[in-house]
Amino acid sequence: MQETSPKLDKTPSRRKQREFAFQVLYALNFSLQSECPEKILKQLQLSLDNFPDKRKNNFYPDQAVFAWELINGVIQNLSQIDDHIARYSTNWKINRIAKIELTILRLATFELLFRPDIPPKVSINEAVELAKNFGDLHSKTFVNGILDAIARDINNGQLGLDR
Repeated sequence: MQETSPKLDKTPSRRKQREFAFQVLYALNFSLQSECPEKILKQLQLSLDNFPDKRKNNFYPDQAVFAWELINGVIQNLSQIDDHIARYSTNWKINRIAKIELTILRLATFELLFRPDIPPKVSINEAVELAKNFGDLHSKTFVNGILDAIARDINNGQLGLDR
């Protein structure tokens, strides 16, 4: 009699997928100006077999559909996202924002602007968690302040989005 192992669900949680999307987008920060983002993403997707934590953490990037939607969405809408971040980051030019915070802001701003299926509170909370885990002591406050202002204006209809 052969013992069968339980079938593992290879679909990572949304939190894990956001973290993965953050890490990919953070890495892309250093090449977005010099290379075509689509080319970089294609190379990244081809190298997923070498993803280090795949077996250890049961995280299979090829099953992370939500993460790839976020990554592609940020890349496709980067200039519009950056315009909003620049508008709400008073006293901070976008090129002076630390890459970690900028990446978190880009990810969450994409969710706020283009993913009405995700409640704004969820997007902001997840961004603050990323800031706590990857940023410095002030990151969570900085990220929360900007995202809260964007969400407030979306809610008040000031950005012209249908919600």
